Amino acid sequence: MAVAVSAPTTPATSVRRVSARHFVRLKLRVMGNNFRGQGWRVALFVAGVVGGLWAAGTGFFLFAAPGLADEGRYALMVAAFGGGLTVLGWLLLPLVFFGVDETLDPARFALLPLPRRTLVTGLFAAAFVSVPTIAMLLALCGLVVTAGALGGWSAAAVMAVGVAAGLLLCVAAARAVTSAFATALRSRRVRDLAAVLLAVLAALLGPLQLLGVAALGDADWDRLDGVAEVVGWTPFGAPWTAGIDVAEGRPWAAPVKLLITAVSIVALLAWWSRSLESAMVGAASAGPAPARRGVTGGAVAQLFPRAVGWARRDRFGALVAREARYWWRDARRRANLITVAVVGIFVPVMVNLGGSGFDVGAEQGFSVPDTLSPVLVSLSMLFVGVLAAVTLANQFGFDGSAYAANVVAGVPGQVELRARMTAFSLYVLPMLAVVAIVLAAVLGEPGWVGVMAGTLLATYGAGLAVNCFVSVLGAYSLPETSNPFAMNTGAGLAKGFLTLLAMLATAVAAVPMVVAAGLLGDVWLWLALPLGAAYGLGAALLGAYLAGDVLDRRMPELLATVTPRR
Repeated sequence: MAVAVSAPTTPATSVRRVSARHFVRLKLRVMGNNFRGQGWRVALFVAGVVGGLWAAGTGFFLFAAPGLADEGRYALMVAAFGGGLTVLGWLLLPLVFFGVDETLDPARFALLPLPRRTLVTGLFAAAFVSVPTIAMLLALCGLVVTAGALGGWSAAAVMAVGVAAGLLLCVAAARAVTSAFATALRSRRVRDLAAVLLAVLAALLGPLQLLGVAALGDADWDRLDGVAEVVGWTPFGAPWTAGIDVAEGRPWAAPVKLLITAVSIVALLAWWSRSLESAMVGAASAGPAPARRGVTGGAVAQLFPRAVGWARRDRFGALVAREARYWWRDARRRANLITVAVVGIFVPVMVNLGGSGFDVGAEQGFSVPDTLSPVLVSLSMLFVGVLAAVTLANQFGFDGSAYAANVVAGVPGQVELRARMTAFSLYVLPMLAVVAIVLAAVLGEPGWVGVMAGTLLATYGAGLAVNCFVSVLGAYSLPETSNPFAMNTGAGLAKGFLTLLAMLATAVAAVPMVVAAGLLGDVWLWLALPLGAAYGLGAALLGAYLAGDVLDRRMPELLATVTPRR
Protein backbone atom coordinates (compact mmCIF):
# COMPACT_ATOMS: atom_id res chain seq x y z
CA MET A 1 0.00 0.00 0.00
CA ALA A 2 1.42 3.32 -1.04
CA VAL A 3 1.70 5.92 1.58
CA ALA A 4 1.49 9.54 0.60
CA VAL A 5 4.25 11.52 2.18
CA SER A 6 3.69 15.20 2.44
CA ALA A 7 6.57 17.55 1.76
CA PRO A 8 8.08 19.11 4.84
CA THR A 9 6.78 22.53 5.51
CA THR A 10 9.02 25.41 6.46
CA PRO A 11 7.95 28.21 8.68
CA ALA A 12 6.55 31.06 6.64
CA THR A 13 8.81 34.06 6.46
CA SER A 14 7.17 37.42 6.65
CA VAL A 15 8.15 39.63 3.76
CA ARG A 16 7.57 43.31 4.28
CA ARG A 17 6.20 44.92 1.18
CA VAL A 18 7.92 48.12 0.13
CA SER A 19 5.56 51.08 -0.01
CA ALA A 20 5.75 54.82 -0.51
CA ARG A 21 6.23 55.49 3.20
CA HIS A 22 9.53 53.62 3.13
CA PHE A 23 10.84 56.05 0.50
CA VAL A 24 9.68 59.00 2.58
CA ARG A 25 11.40 57.66 5.68
CA LEU A 26 14.54 56.93 3.67
CA LYS A 27 14.62 60.47 2.33
CA LEU A 28 14.20 61.93 5.80
CA ARG A 29 17.03 59.78 7.08
CA VAL A 30 19.32 60.73 4.17
CA MET A 31 18.50 64.40 4.73
CA GLY A 32 19.39 64.07 8.39
CA ASN A 33 22.68 62.37 7.57
CA ASN A 34 23.56 65.10 5.07
CA PHE A 35 23.04 67.75 7.74
CA ARG A 36 25.08 65.92 10.36
CA GLY A 37 28.27 67.80 11.07
CA GLN A 38 27.49 70.37 8.38
CA GLY A 39 26.55 73.53 10.26
CA TRP A 40 26.51 75.68 7.14
CA ARG A 41 24.01 73.33 5.48
CA VAL A 42 21.75 73.53 8.50
CA ALA A 43 21.96 77.34 8.43
CA LEU A 44 21.13 77.43 4.71
CA PHE A 45 18.23 75.05 5.24
CA VAL A 46 16.82 77.20 8.03
CA ALA A 47 17.22 80.30 5.85
CA GLY A 48 15.47 78.47 3.03
CA VAL A 49 12.58 77.55 5.32
CA VAL A 50 12.22 81.17 6.41
CA GLY A 51 12.29 82.34 2.80
CA GLY A 52 9.78 79.66 1.85
CA LEU A 53 7.41 80.74 4.62
CA TRP A 54 7.69 84.37 3.49
CA ALA A 55 6.91 83.38 -0.11
CA ALA A 56 4.05 81.17 1.09
CA GLY A 57 2.52 84.01 3.11
CA THR A 58 2.79 86.43 0.19
CA GLY A 59 1.22 83.95 -2.20
CA PHE A 60 -1.54 83.10 0.27
CA PHE A 61 -2.70 86.71 0.54
CA LEU A 62 -2.50 87.21 -3.23
CA PHE A 63 -4.67 84.16 -3.90
CA ALA A 64 -7.04 85.02 -1.03
CA ALA A 65 -7.40 88.69 -2.01
CA PRO A 66 -10.49 88.28 -4.25
CA GLY A 67 -12.35 86.44 -1.50
CA LEU A 68 -11.29 88.77 1.29
CA ALA A 69 -12.29 91.80 -0.82
CA ASP A 70 -15.52 90.10 -1.98
CA GLU A 71 -14.57 90.65 -5.62
CA GLY A 72 -15.92 87.61 -7.43
CA ARG A 73 -15.12 89.17 -10.80
CA TYR A 74 -11.39 88.73 -10.28
CA ALA A 75 -11.49 85.33 -8.58
CA LEU A 76 -11.48 83.33 -11.81
CA MET A 77 -8.66 85.39 -13.31
CA VAL A 78 -6.49 85.08 -10.19
CA ALA A 79 -7.08 81.33 -10.00
CA ALA A 80 -6.56 80.65 -13.71
CA PHE A 81 -3.61 82.94 -14.36
CA GLY A 82 -1.95 82.51 -10.96
CA GLY A 83 -2.35 78.75 -10.98
CA GLY A 84 -1.32 78.50 -14.63
CA LEU A 85 1.87 80.44 -13.95
CA THR A 86 2.55 78.14 -11.00
CA VAL A 87 2.33 75.05 -13.20
CA LEU A 88 4.43 76.74 -15.88
CA GLY A 89 7.05 77.61 -13.28
CA TRP A 90 7.27 74.01 -12.10
CA LEU A 91 7.71 72.97 -15.73
CA LEU A 92 10.41 75.43 -16.78
CA LEU A 93 12.33 76.60 -13.71
CA PRO A 94 13.83 73.18 -12.90
CA LEU A 95 15.16 73.04 -16.46
CA VAL A 96 16.74 76.48 -16.66
CA PHE A 97 17.75 77.33 -13.09
CA PHE A 98 16.80 75.50 -9.92
CA GLY A 99 16.82 71.80 -10.73
CA VAL A 100 14.98 69.18 -8.68
CA ASP A 101 15.84 67.66 -5.32
CA GLU A 102 17.04 64.14 -6.02
CA THR A 103 18.24 63.06 -2.59
CA LEU A 104 17.04 59.57 -3.51
CA ASP A 105 18.90 59.01 -6.78
CA PRO A 106 16.81 56.61 -8.92
CA ALA A 107 20.00 54.99 -10.21
CA ARG A 108 20.65 53.64 -6.70
CA PHE A 109 17.57 51.43 -7.03
CA ALA A 110 18.48 49.98 -10.44
CA LEU A 111 19.68 46.62 -9.07
CA LEU A 112 16.91 46.19 -6.49
CA PRO A 113 13.92 43.96 -7.33
CA LEU A 114 11.42 46.80 -7.16
CA PRO A 115 8.48 46.98 -9.55
CA ARG A 116 8.34 50.08 -11.68
CA ARG A 117 5.08 51.16 -10.07
CA THR A 118 6.54 50.89 -6.58
CA LEU A 119 9.60 52.89 -7.56
CA VAL A 120 7.61 55.66 -9.25
CA THR A 121 5.06 56.00 -6.46
CA GLY A 122 7.78 55.93 -3.80
CA LEU A 123 9.95 58.56 -5.46
CA PHE A 124 6.83 60.62 -6.19
CA ALA A 125 5.81 60.56 -2.53
CA ALA A 126 9.34 61.42 -1.40
CA ALA A 127 9.35 64.44 -3.74
CA PHE A 128 6.75 66.13 -1.54
CA VAL A 129 9.15 66.21 1.41
CA SER A 130 10.72 69.52 0.43
CA VAL A 131 10.44 73.19 1.28
CA PRO A 132 9.14 74.34 -2.18
CA THR A 133 6.21 71.91 -2.21
CA ILE A 134 5.14 72.74 1.33
CA ALA A 135 5.48 76.48 0.68
CA MET A 136 3.43 76.20 -2.51
CA LEU A 137 0.72 74.24 -0.70
CA LEU A 138 0.45 76.93 1.96
CA ALA A 139 0.29 79.67 -0.67
CA LEU A 140 -2.40 77.94 -2.72
CA CYS A 141 -4.58 77.52 0.34
CA GLY A 142 -5.49 81.15 -0.34
CA LEU A 143 -7.67 79.85 -3.18
CA VAL A 144 -9.60 77.79 -0.63
CA VAL A 145 -10.26 80.98 1.34
CA THR A 146 -11.46 82.75 -1.81
CA ALA A 147 -13.76 79.90 -2.82
CA GLY A 148 -15.16 79.61 0.71
CA ALA A 149 -15.82 83.35 0.98
CA LEU A 150 -17.62 83.44 -2.36
CA GLY A 151 -19.42 80.10 -2.38
CA GLY A 152 -19.51 78.61 1.10
CA TRP A 153 -18.17 75.36 2.47
CA SER A 154 -19.02 73.30 -0.63
CA ALA A 155 -16.93 75.51 -2.90
CA ALA A 156 -14.13 75.51 -0.33
CA ALA A 157 -14.17 71.70 -0.16
CA VAL A 158 -13.98 71.39 -3.95
CA MET A 159 -11.18 73.94 -4.06
CA ALA A 160 -9.25 72.01 -1.39
CA VAL A 161 -9.44 68.92 -3.59
CA GLY A 162 -8.38 71.01 -6.58
CA VAL A 163 -5.39 72.45 -4.73
CA ALA A 164 -4.25 68.97 -3.68
CA ALA A 165 -4.66 67.73 -7.25
CA GLY A 166 -2.82 70.78 -8.57
CA LEU A 167 0.08 70.13 -6.22
CA LEU A 168 0.29 66.56 -7.51
CA LEU A 169 0.22 67.92 -11.06
CA CYS A 170 3.06 70.38 -10.44
CA VAL A 171 5.38 67.82 -8.85
CA ALA A 172 4.60 65.21 -11.51
CA ALA A 173 5.25 67.76 -14.26
CA ALA A 174 8.62 68.81 -12.80
CA ARG A 175 9.75 65.22 -12.36
CA ALA A 176 8.57 64.05 -15.78
CA VAL A 177 10.08 66.95 -17.71
CA THR A 178 13.47 66.91 -15.96
CA SER A 179 13.74 63.12 -16.25
CA ALA A 180 12.81 63.22 -19.93
CA PHE A 181 15.32 65.97 -20.69
CA ALA A 182 17.96 64.17 -18.63
CA THR A 183 17.52 61.06 -20.76
CA ALA A 184 17.45 63.07 -23.98
CA LEU A 185 20.49 65.17 -23.14
CA ARG A 186 22.52 62.00 -22.68
CA SER A 187 22.14 61.47 -26.41
CA ARG A 188 24.49 63.71 -28.35
CA ARG A 189 22.16 63.58 -31.35
CA VAL A 190 19.34 65.39 -29.59
CA ARG A 191 21.27 67.87 -27.47
CA ASP A 192 21.10 70.55 -30.16
CA LEU A 193 17.37 69.95 -30.64
CA ALA A 194 16.80 70.26 -26.88
CA ALA A 195 18.76 73.51 -26.78
CA VAL A 196 16.80 74.96 -29.69
CA LEU A 197 13.44 73.96 -28.23
CA LEU A 198 14.26 75.50 -24.86
CA ALA A 199 15.58 78.67 -26.47
CA VAL A 200 12.48 79.03 -28.66
CA LEU A 201 10.20 78.39 -25.70
CA ALA A 202 11.97 81.01 -23.61
CA ALA A 203 12.02 83.46 -26.52
CA LEU A 204 8.25 83.12 -26.84
CA LEU A 205 7.79 84.13 -23.23
CA GLY A 206 8.87 87.68 -24.06
CA PRO A 207 6.19 88.31 -26.71
CA LEU A 208 3.58 86.65 -24.52
CA GLN A 209 4.52 88.92 -21.63
CA LEU A 210 4.31 91.95 -23.91
CA LEU A 211 0.86 90.91 -25.08
CA GLY A 212 -0.17 90.51 -21.45
CA VAL A 213 1.12 93.97 -20.55
CA ALA A 214 -0.71 95.46 -23.52
CA ALA A 215 -3.92 93.70 -22.49
CA LEU A 216 -3.63 95.01 -18.94
CA GLY A 217 -2.99 98.51 -20.25
CA ASP A 218 -6.18 98.39 -22.28
CA ALA A 219 -8.05 97.19 -19.15
CA ASP A 220 -10.36 95.01 -21.23
CA TRP A 221 -11.49 92.82 -18.38
CA ASP A 222 -14.09 91.05 -20.49
CA ARG A 223 -11.35 89.81 -22.77
CA LEU A 224 -9.30 88.65 -19.80
CA ASP A 225 -12.33 86.85 -18.41
CA GLY A 226 -12.61 84.97 -21.70
CA VAL A 227 -8.93 84.04 -21.64
CA ALA A 228 -9.23 82.92 -18.01
CA GLU A 229 -12.17 80.67 -18.88
CA VAL A 230 -10.16 79.05 -21.67
CA VAL A 231 -7.14 78.54 -19.41
CA GLY A 232 -9.45 77.08 -16.79
CA TRP A 233 -10.30 74.20 -19.12
CA THR A 234 -6.65 73.26 -19.66
CA PRO A 235 -4.43 71.31 -17.26
CA PHE A 236 -2.76 74.62 -16.37
CA GLY A 237 -5.89 76.08 -14.83
CA ALA A 238 -8.35 73.22 -14.32
CA PRO A 239 -7.45 72.27 -10.72
CA TRP A 240 -7.39 75.87 -9.53
CA THR A 241 -10.73 76.98 -11.01
CA ALA A 242 -12.91 74.01 -9.98
CA GLY A 243 -13.90 75.60 -6.67
CA ILE A 244 -14.51 78.99 -8.33
CA ASP A 245 -16.96 77.31 -10.73
CA VAL A 246 -18.92 75.94 -7.78
CA ALA A 247 -18.96 79.37 -6.16
CA GLU A 248 -20.27 80.95 -9.39
CA GLY A 249 -23.09 78.44 -9.81
CA ARG A 250 -21.47 75.97 -12.23
CA PRO A 251 -21.10 72.82 -10.10
CA TRP A 252 -21.16 70.57 -13.17
CA ALA A 253 -17.80 71.96 -14.31
CA ALA A 254 -15.94 70.96 -11.15
CA PRO A 255 -15.86 67.16 -11.68
CA VAL A 256 -14.93 67.62 -15.34
CA LYS A 257 -11.97 69.84 -14.46
CA LEU A 258 -10.85 67.49 -11.71
CA LEU A 259 -11.03 64.66 -14.24
CA ILE A 260 -8.85 66.67 -16.64
CA THR A 261 -6.34 67.15 -13.83
CA ALA A 262 -6.37 63.46 -12.90
CA VAL A 263 -5.81 62.37 -16.50
CA SER A 264 -2.92 64.83 -16.80
CA ILE A 265 -1.30 63.50 -13.61
CA VAL A 266 -1.58 59.89 -14.80
CA ALA A 267 -0.11 60.81 -18.19
CA LEU A 268 2.80 62.66 -16.59
CA LEU A 269 3.53 59.79 -14.21
CA ALA A 270 3.46 57.33 -17.11
CA TRP A 271 5.87 59.56 -19.04
CA TRP A 272 8.12 59.85 -16.00
CA SER A 273 8.01 56.08 -15.51
CA ARG A 274 9.27 55.40 -19.02
CA SER A 275 12.01 58.02 -18.96
CA LEU A 276 13.04 57.02 -15.42
CA GLU A 277 13.49 53.39 -16.39
CA SER A 278 15.45 54.37 -19.49
CA ALA A 279 17.77 56.55 -17.43
CA MET A 280 18.33 53.77 -14.90
CA VAL A 281 19.21 51.05 -17.40
CA GLY A 282 21.02 53.37 -19.79
CA ALA A 283 18.64 52.83 -22.68
CA ALA A 284 19.31 56.23 -24.15
CA SER A 285 22.41 56.10 -26.25
CA ALA A 286 24.18 58.32 -28.62
CA GLY A 287 23.68 55.89 -31.44
CA PRO A 288 26.31 53.76 -33.18
CA ALA A 289 29.87 54.81 -32.70
CA PRO A 290 31.24 56.76 -35.62
CA ALA A 291 33.93 55.26 -37.75
CA ARG A 292 37.38 56.06 -36.49
CA ARG A 293 39.32 58.46 -38.58
CA GLY A 294 42.88 57.99 -39.45
CA VAL A 295 45.21 59.05 -36.70
CA THR A 296 47.12 62.07 -37.87
CA GLY A 297 49.34 64.32 -35.86
CA GLY A 298 49.98 61.83 -33.08
CA ALA A 299 47.94 60.50 -30.19
CA VAL A 300 48.23 63.73 -28.21
CA ALA A 301 46.77 65.80 -31.03
CA GLN A 302 43.66 63.60 -31.09
CA LEU A 303 42.83 64.71 -27.55
CA PHE A 304 42.41 68.33 -28.66
CA PRO A 305 39.05 69.27 -30.21
CA ARG A 306 39.17 71.30 -33.40
CA ALA A 307 38.08 74.44 -31.56
CA VAL A 308 41.14 74.09 -29.31
CA GLY A 309 43.60 73.22 -32.02
CA TRP A 310 45.41 76.50 -31.39
CA ALA A 311 46.26 75.59 -27.79
CA ARG A 312 49.80 74.77 -26.78
CA ARG A 313 50.59 71.10 -26.18
CA ASP A 314 51.41 71.67 -22.54
CA ARG A 315 49.61 71.48 -19.20
CA PHE A 316 47.54 74.61 -19.85
CA GLY A 317 46.50 73.45 -23.32
CA ALA A 318 45.60 69.98 -22.05
CA LEU A 319 43.35 71.46 -19.35
CA VAL A 320 41.65 73.73 -21.88
CA ALA A 321 41.07 70.81 -24.23
CA ARG A 322 39.65 68.64 -21.46
CA GLU A 323 37.30 71.34 -20.16
CA ALA A 324 36.15 72.26 -23.67
CA ARG A 325 35.30 68.63 -24.37
CA TYR A 326 33.46 68.28 -21.06
CA TRP A 327 31.38 71.41 -21.63
CA TRP A 328 30.24 69.95 -24.93
CA ARG A 329 29.58 66.38 -23.81
CA ASP A 330 28.63 66.42 -20.13
CA ALA A 331 24.85 66.68 -19.77
CA ARG A 332 24.96 68.78 -16.58
CA ARG A 333 27.33 71.34 -18.10
CA ARG A 334 25.40 71.36 -21.34
CA ALA A 335 22.23 72.17 -19.42
CA ASN A 336 23.97 75.24 -17.97
CA LEU A 337 25.00 76.38 -21.45
CA ILE A 338 21.35 76.11 -22.48
CA THR A 339 20.46 78.36 -19.56
CA VAL A 340 22.93 81.01 -20.76
CA ALA A 341 21.50 80.86 -24.28
CA VAL A 342 17.93 81.14 -23.02
CA VAL A 343 18.58 84.08 -20.69
CA GLY A 344 20.63 85.85 -23.34
CA ILE A 345 17.51 86.01 -25.50
CA PHE A 346 14.88 86.45 -22.82
CA VAL A 347 16.28 89.22 -20.60
CA PRO A 348 17.17 91.81 -23.27
CA VAL A 349 13.77 91.45 -24.91
CA MET A 350 11.95 91.83 -21.61
CA VAL A 351 13.97 94.82 -20.42
CA ASN A 352 14.26 96.78 -23.66
CA LEU A 353 10.91 96.02 -25.28
CA GLY A 354 8.74 95.53 -22.19
CA GLY A 355 8.57 99.15 -21.13
CA SER A 356 5.54 101.38 -21.05
CA GLY A 357 6.38 102.76 -24.47
CA PHE A 358 5.91 99.45 -26.22
CA ASP A 359 2.78 99.24 -28.36
CA VAL A 360 1.35 96.10 -29.83
CA GLY A 361 -2.01 95.60 -31.39
CA ALA A 362 -3.94 95.49 -34.63
CA GLU A 363 -3.99 99.26 -35.00
CA GLN A 364 -0.74 100.30 -33.38
CA GLY A 365 1.46 97.57 -34.85
CA PHE A 366 4.97 97.05 -33.46
CA SER A 367 7.04 99.96 -32.26
CA VAL A 368 10.15 100.34 -30.15
CA PRO A 369 9.79 102.38 -26.93
CA ASP A 370 10.87 105.99 -27.06
CA THR A 371 12.49 105.69 -23.61
CA LEU A 372 15.36 103.51 -24.84
CA SER A 373 18.83 104.73 -23.92
CA PRO A 374 22.36 103.31 -23.72
CA VAL A 375 21.95 103.19 -19.94
CA LEU A 376 18.90 100.91 -20.12
CA VAL A 377 20.57 98.73 -22.72
CA SER A 378 23.71 98.53 -20.57
CA LEU A 379 21.63 97.39 -17.59
CA SER A 380 20.11 94.55 -19.60
CA MET A 381 23.54 93.54 -20.92
CA LEU A 382 24.91 93.68 -17.38
CA PHE A 383 22.39 91.09 -16.21
CA VAL A 384 23.15 88.80 -19.16
CA GLY A 385 26.89 88.98 -18.47
CA VAL A 386 26.34 88.35 -14.76
CA LEU A 387 24.26 85.24 -15.36
CA ALA A 388 26.66 83.93 -18.01
CA ALA A 389 29.61 84.05 -15.61
CA VAL A 390 27.74 82.70 -12.58
CA THR A 391 27.67 79.27 -14.23
CA LEU A 392 31.23 78.82 -12.94
CA ALA A 393 30.23 79.46 -9.32
CA ASN A 394 30.50 75.71 -8.67
CA GLN A 395 32.80 74.67 -11.49
CA PHE A 396 34.70 72.14 -9.35
CA GLY A 397 31.42 70.53 -8.33
CA PHE A 398 30.99 69.39 -11.94
CA ASP A 399 34.18 67.32 -11.59
CA GLY A 400 33.34 65.69 -8.28
CA SER A 401 35.84 63.04 -7.27
CA ALA A 402 37.54 63.33 -10.68
CA TYR A 403 39.19 66.51 -9.42
CA ALA A 404 41.54 64.19 -7.50
CA ALA A 405 43.56 63.73 -10.72
CA ASN A 406 44.41 67.44 -10.75
CA VAL A 407 45.29 67.37 -7.06
CA VAL A 408 47.63 64.40 -7.50
CA ALA A 409 49.22 66.02 -10.57
CA GLY A 410 49.80 69.20 -8.59
CA VAL A 411 48.27 71.55 -11.14
CA PRO A 412 48.95 75.16 -10.06
CA GLY A 413 45.82 77.02 -9.09
CA GLN A 414 46.38 79.90 -11.51
CA VAL A 415 46.86 77.53 -14.44
CA GLU A 416 43.76 75.58 -13.41
CA LEU A 417 41.51 78.63 -13.20
CA ARG A 418 42.80 80.29 -16.37
CA ALA A 419 42.30 77.06 -18.32
CA ARG A 420 38.75 76.65 -17.05
CA MET A 421 37.93 80.28 -17.91
CA THR A 422 39.33 79.87 -21.41
CA ALA A 423 37.44 76.67 -22.17
CA PHE A 424 34.14 78.07 -20.89
CA SER A 425 34.64 81.30 -22.83
CA LEU A 426 34.95 79.35 -26.08
CA TYR A 427 31.22 78.71 -25.82
CA VAL A 428 30.00 81.82 -24.03
CA LEU A 429 31.74 84.60 -25.96
CA PRO A 430 30.08 83.69 -29.30
CA MET A 431 26.71 83.67 -27.51
CA LEU A 432 27.36 87.13 -26.10
CA ALA A 433 28.37 88.43 -29.54
CA VAL A 434 25.14 87.09 -31.04
CA VAL A 435 23.10 88.73 -28.26
CA ALA A 436 24.69 92.13 -28.90
CA ILE A 437 24.27 91.99 -32.68
CA VAL A 438 20.70 90.66 -32.65
CA LEU A 439 19.48 93.14 -30.05
CA ALA A 440 21.06 96.06 -31.90
CA ALA A 441 19.27 94.95 -35.07
CA VAL A 442 15.93 94.55 -33.26
CA LEU A 443 16.18 97.98 -31.65
CA GLY A 444 17.27 99.58 -34.89
CA GLU A 445 20.40 101.02 -33.26
CA PRO A 446 23.43 99.42 -34.94
CA GLY A 447 25.66 102.11 -33.44
CA TRP A 448 24.99 100.69 -29.99
CA VAL A 449 26.69 97.36 -30.72
CA GLY A 450 29.88 98.62 -29.10
CA VAL A 451 28.06 99.63 -25.92
CA MET A 452 26.32 96.28 -25.70
CA ALA A 453 29.40 94.19 -26.45
CA GLY A 454 31.61 96.27 -24.16
CA THR A 455 29.22 95.97 -21.23
CA LEU A 456 28.85 92.24 -21.82
CA LEU A 457 32.61 91.68 -21.93
CA ALA A 458 33.31 93.82 -18.87
CA THR A 459 30.56 92.18 -16.82
CA TYR A 460 31.49 88.70 -17.97
CA GLY A 461 35.16 89.23 -17.10
CA ALA A 462 34.33 90.66 -13.69
CA GLY A 463 31.97 87.72 -13.14
CA LEU A 464 34.74 85.25 -13.95
CA ALA A 465 36.95 86.89 -11.31
CA VAL A 466 34.23 86.83 -8.67
CA ASN A 467 33.19 83.27 -9.40
CA CYS A 468 36.78 82.04 -9.16
CA PHE A 469 36.69 82.87 -5.46
CA VAL A 470 33.14 81.55 -5.01
CA SER A 471 34.00 78.24 -6.68
CA VAL A 472 37.06 77.76 -4.49
CA LEU A 473 35.59 78.89 -1.16
CA GLY A 474 31.94 77.89 -1.57
CA ALA A 475 31.98 74.68 -3.61
CA TYR A 476 29.49 71.88 -2.92
CA SER A 477 29.02 68.36 -4.23
CA LEU A 478 26.50 67.37 -6.88
CA PRO A 479 24.68 64.03 -6.93
CA GLU A 480 26.14 61.24 -9.04
CA THR A 481 23.18 60.84 -11.36
CA SER A 482 22.37 60.99 -15.05
CA ASN A 483 19.87 63.77 -14.38
CA PRO A 484 21.67 67.10 -15.03
CA PHE A 485 18.91 68.99 -13.18
CA ALA A 486 19.22 67.03 -9.91
CA MET A 487 20.38 68.61 -6.64
CA ASN A 488 21.15 67.16 -3.23
CA THR A 489 19.08 68.29 -0.28
CA GLY A 490 20.62 71.51 0.99
CA ALA A 491 22.66 71.97 -2.18
CA GLY A 492 19.76 73.69 -3.87
CA LEU A 493 19.67 76.30 -1.11
CA ALA A 494 23.44 76.59 -1.20
CA LYS A 495 23.30 77.10 -4.94
CA GLY A 496 20.70 79.82 -4.57
CA PHE A 497 22.64 81.78 -1.96
CA LEU A 498 25.99 81.41 -3.71
CA THR A 499 24.44 82.41 -7.02
CA LEU A 500 22.87 85.49 -5.46
CA LEU A 501 26.12 86.46 -3.74
CA ALA A 502 28.14 86.05 -6.93
CA MET A 503 25.62 87.98 -9.01
CA LEU A 504 25.53 90.89 -6.58
CA ALA A 505 29.32 91.11 -6.39
CA THR A 506 29.63 90.93 -10.18
CA ALA A 507 26.98 93.59 -10.69
CA VAL A 508 28.79 95.93 -8.30
CA ALA A 509 32.07 95.34 -10.11
CA ALA A 510 30.44 96.12 -13.48
CA VAL A 511 28.52 99.23 -12.39
CA PRO A 512 31.22 101.59 -13.80
CA MET A 513 30.18 100.53 -17.32
CA VAL A 514 26.60 101.68 -16.69
CA VAL A 515 27.76 104.91 -15.06
CA ALA A 516 30.03 105.67 -18.00
CA ALA A 517 27.15 105.09 -20.42
CA GLY A 518 25.11 107.69 -18.57
CA LEU A 519 27.86 110.29 -18.20
CA LEU A 520 29.93 110.17 -21.40
CA GLY A 521 27.07 110.23 -23.90
CA ASP A 522 28.02 109.70 -27.55
CA VAL A 523 31.72 109.38 -26.73
CA TRP A 524 30.96 106.14 -24.92
CA LEU A 525 29.61 104.62 -28.12
CA TRP A 526 33.20 104.48 -29.38
CA LEU A 527 35.03 103.75 -26.13
CA ALA A 528 32.73 101.10 -24.66
CA LEU A 529 34.01 98.13 -26.66
CA PRO A 530 37.79 98.54 -26.20
CA LEU A 531 37.54 99.68 -22.60
CA GLY A 532 34.98 97.00 -21.75
CA ALA A 533 37.14 94.26 -23.30
CA ALA A 534 40.23 95.49 -21.45
CA TYR A 535 38.31 95.80 -18.18
CA GLY A 536 36.89 92.30 -18.47
CA LEU A 537 40.18 90.68 -19.47
CA GLY A 538 42.09 92.43 -16.70
CA ALA A 539 39.51 91.51 -14.09
CA ALA A 540 39.49 87.86 -15.16
CA LEU A 541 43.30 87.56 -15.07
CA LEU A 542 43.49 89.33 -11.70
CA GLY A 543 40.81 87.04 -10.29
CA ALA A 544 42.62 83.94 -11.53
CA TYR A 545 45.89 85.22 -10.02
CA LEU A 546 44.43 85.93 -6.58
CA ALA A 547 42.07 82.97 -6.39
CA GLY A 548 44.80 80.67 -7.69
CA ASP A 549 46.83 81.21 -4.53
CA VAL A 550 43.80 80.36 -2.44
CA LEU A 551 43.21 77.23 -4.52
CA ASP A 552 46.81 76.06 -3.99
CA ARG A 553 46.21 76.09 -0.22
CA ARG A 554 42.74 74.51 -0.30
CA MET A 555 43.11 71.67 -2.82
CA PRO A 556 42.58 68.81 -0.32
CA GLU A 557 39.65 70.57 1.37
CA LEU A 558 38.10 71.39 -2.00
CA LEU A 559 38.39 67.77 -3.13
CA ALA A 560 36.69 66.57 0.05
CA THR A 561 33.92 69.14 -0.41
CA VAL A 562 33.04 68.30 -4.02
CA THR A 563 33.28 64.52 -3.58
CA PRO A 564 29.70 63.15 -3.36
CA ARG A 565 28.83 61.48 -0.09
CA ARG A 566 27.46 57.97 -0.56
